[in-house]
Amino acid sequence: MMSASIKIEQPTESDLDVIHAALAETYWAPGIPRATVSRAFRNSIAALARDDSGKLIGFARLVTDKATFAWLCDVFVLPEHQGKGIARELVRAFQAHPELQGLRRWLLGTKDAHGVYATLGFKPLDAPERLMHIMNTNPYGVPVKL
Repeated sequence: MMSASIKIEQPTESDLDVIHAALAETYWAPGIPRATVSRAFRNSIAALARDDSGKLIGFARLVTDKATFAWLCDVFVLPEHQGKGIARELVRAFQAHPELQGLRRWLLGTKDAHGVYATLGFKPLDAPERLMHIMNTNPYGVPVKL
């Protein structure tokens, strides 16, 4: 059962220290510079999870135009708090946000958390051949492990 407070809010500088440390160790952003994390969150909507003492224990980022499209990314819960439903609640906070109602498409990429997102309405693409991308597999000097 979840034991966290979830809010849509911009991270503080100390939150960004925690976020950067976590993201720099992920499979999707190894070695990411702190300045890049700061810029990414500054230009996105953030959902933050805090424990009872106010300590940051999870976060998620949404890139969106608030009209038609949202890309869910950087969903992360600190290891000691995983398995409590916090990631789902971070995503639900975005889904419930008044400025994000009526979007035509929500997308995300995941290597291993399909079950988490399926419970929130995400499913595999109906026509993946319609989407294309450019992928830099070594953007921060450490190869991304796809």
